[in-house]
Amino acid sequence: MHLQVKYHLITIEGNIGAGKTTLSKLLADHFNAQLILEQFEDNPFLPKFYKDAERYAFPLELTFLAERYKQLKKQLTNRDIFQPVTISDYLFIKSKLFAKVNLPSDEYELYETLFDIIYPNLPQPEILIFLQAPIAKLQENIAHRNRDYEQDIENNYLEKIQDAYSTFLKSQPFITLMIDTTKTDFLNNKNHFNQLVKYLEADYEKGTRWLEFDL
Repeated sequence: MHLQVKYHLITIEGNIGAGKTTLSKLLADHFNAQLILEQFEDNPFLPKFYKDAERYAFPLELTFLAERYKQLKKQLTNRDIFQPVTISDYLFIKSKLFAKVNLPSDEYELYETLFDIIYPNLPQPEILIFLQAPIAKLQENIAHRNRDYEQDIENNYLEKIQDAYSTFLKSQPFITLMIDTTKTDFLNNKNHFNQLVKYLEADYEKGTRWLEFDL
């Protein structure tokens, strides 16, 4: 069991297909941590959205908002004393970023009002790990995991999401560790994973820092 960590609420983020869940599972196993994984497969509107975005964007985003809030509220306020570390593979504010991309302005204004009401009620991560990946690598990963409803995701959509994250990262309030996923392989390169664990033993001030890994 490995519990030498300075941060007890660690969140992994990145675009669709960046490798968030894989890394979250590896870290949770290493730290014997409580693992919070996004329940996207339970959202009945997700496959419909990819077929008809204009029609299903609003119910999709509302459903994600409600489910993410319910999951995080439950798991972050009822922590197991035997698992002092919690790893999440999503940041709640991603709800707002995706809604901004997917919704027309009038629907987004309503959505933002709801978001701003519930957001302050959630604990915030102590540290954010952001997986930065080029569009080509995202598409490669999406194809590899082979979820039917994702196979027609266009580069243009991934670019819009990428831009939304980039804008957020310029003013985000967290300690943020940026990782270039074209230079890391946490699943197959144990040295890369061990280096990341070492980074998580250090103290940081709020702001963004790019991590470097040995080849």
